[in-house]
Amino acid sequence: MTTSSAQQSLTDAAAGSPRESQRRRPASNRRTVTGRWSRVSYFFVFGYTLLALAFGVLPTLYAVFIAFLDGDGRFAGIANFTRVVGDFRFWPAVLHVGAFLLVWLVALLVLVTLLALLVHGIGRRWLSSSIRFVYYIPGALAGASSVVLWLFVLNPSVSPVSAVLRAFGFETFVQTVSPGNLPVVFAIIAFWTGAGGWIVVMYGALNSIPNEVLEAARMDGAGVVRTALHIQLPMLRKWISYMAVMSLAGGAQLFVEPRVLSQASHAVVPSDWSLNQLTYLYAFKQQDLNGSSAIAVILLVVSLGLSTFFVIRGGLFERD
Repeated sequence: MTTSSAQQSLTDAAAGSPRESQRRRPASNRRTVTGRWSRVSYFFVFGYTLLALAFGVLPTLYAVFIAFLDGDGRFAGIANFTRVVGDFRFWPAVLHVGAFLLVWLVALLVLVTLLALLVHGIGRRWLSSSIRFVYYIPGALAGASSVVLWLFVLNPSVSPVSAVLRAFGFETFVQTVSPGNLPVVFAIIAFWTGAGGWIVVMYGALNSIPNEVLEAARMDGAGVVRTALHIQLPMLRKWISYMAVMSLAGGAQLFVEPRVLSQASHAVVPSDWSLNQLTYLYAFKQQDLNGSSAIAVILLVVSLGLSTFFVIRGGLFERD
């Protein structure tokens, strides 16, 4: 035994360290504790798995099944898909959702990461905690409640930011929610609602970066910007990819915001603005569950393809 090893052993024994106690603990006891925690983990995972199967996997499989059937339950091949793709409402809805996702994902990835870096760089812990709490408050509102709040914010006659709206030339609520403005409007609403939670997540990811790495960068003369660009952002790559995948999955299903605005604006916002709205119309207005399922399957396939791109580019499942 070398001198350093002996000193470490004496130090561990004197301090009663966990490493020394683990060496003294019988192997059978360690296996018992591990097995007990393993059984508890199965219990917690079972609930999530059951709900995921009941409300996620099985409905998806059923939607895929009936998407290939006709109204009489006979196999129809891709007839439902060609029919909904040929619908005059389909491609405008695709463009609407695509424009919304582009604006929202770019704003989310850039601004959330930037705000998380700024909050993480605050030296005072109480101030950092307070700012994170303020960011998270909008996320406590449900989707419909959030949109109702934004009905007042977007109306120049009662909005607390009416001066800003009028500066952009919006004098009435109808002008604010005109179809050309909707991708940006919905992106702002979605960012206001969901960005706070992601800032908290990214802040936790920044805390996982070893202080030794950041300290070494400071000793090498790296400033705040260079440290963020060359150390923090590369080490956040997986978390940014995860945020993109989850936000894409949620944003592609845009429904509540355009539906509520459609009712509030007396159809200035079309009732078939998004793909999920069109799916709803097929299912509950036209009584065409097969066509509705076909649109849902198309949306699922496209979302999975884009999510796969983010996963591969972000190295989400790569081991460090």
